[in-house]
Amino acid sequence: MSGARVLADFRGLWHLRREIVQQDGTQAQFLGTAEWRPKANGLLYSEEGQLSMPGSPVMRAERRYVWREDLSVFFEDGRFFHRVPAEGGETEHWCDPDTYKGRYDFKDWPCFEVSWHVTGPHKAYHSRSLYERR
Repeated sequence: MSGARVLADFRGLWHLRREIVQQDGTQAQFLGTAEWRPKANGLLYSEEGQLSMPGSPVMRAERRYVWREDLSVFFEDGRFFHRVPAEGGETEHWCDPDTYKGRYDFKDWPCFEVSWHVTGPHKAYHSRSLYERR
């Protein structure tokens, strides 16, 4: 399926695999699921799974966002996070004093990839998330 993504395209359950590489080369991996389900004025995004980091026991991890019809993404507390480019491409988020530069790749839809390159005095890592419809 080609063309611009719309909110309804994401609805449902997805397999999620994320690799996180810190600036010092330390790697972590998240394996789990992501689900977009109806919520007033959009979809609630929830991910749950297991996070593996060197030198630590495997731990349960989760996060939630609210997605709106125009593909704007908000934290659960209502703060704006970023906007998903409907055709794929770059997005950005400033979390003072760190910068998040993201990229959405929909070329293999209904599988897609989201990457974030984070730089600043508090955080420095690259993450790559692969979504595959369940």
